[in-house]
Amino acid sequence: MTRIDFHTNVGDPLLYACRLARKAYQAGQPLVVLADPGRLRAFDERLWTFSPLDFLPHCMADSALAARTPIVLATDLARVPHHQILLNLAPAVPAQFARFERLLEIVGTTDEELGAGRERYRFYRDRGYALNNYKQGETQGA
Repeated sequence: MTRIDFHTNVGDPLLYACRLARKAYQAGQPLVVLADPGRLRAFDERLWTFSPLDFLPHCMADSALAARTPIVLATDLARVPHHQILLNLAPAVPAQFARFERLLEIVGTTDEELGAGRERYRFYRDRGYALNNYKQGETQGA
């Protein structure tokens, strides 16, 4: 069964997502990041700029290099090459999340993000998934 981790009260979800991507990369665990095209573009840009000391190899799921790239960005999960960790940056439950060993959910601090996060949490809980919660501090950016 997929392990699901909720990271809540996150002030800057994209920065926090970059840090989670870096952690997965450093641990040698392939990661798929799911979001809509606009959010993926913003995340891609953040991966290049969030840390001057880190390079996180990543590409889009439709790239010829996707199978050999540790971080794959996707708008859907139909043809992603990795199924270890899924980082969901979309507001809805990913349709094929159960194919992954682990799912990371990031919930920001806006009313919209909190509402969508609660809906996803209820969805997983009602289906019997064990949920791990990591609440970030009030003043932390990530």
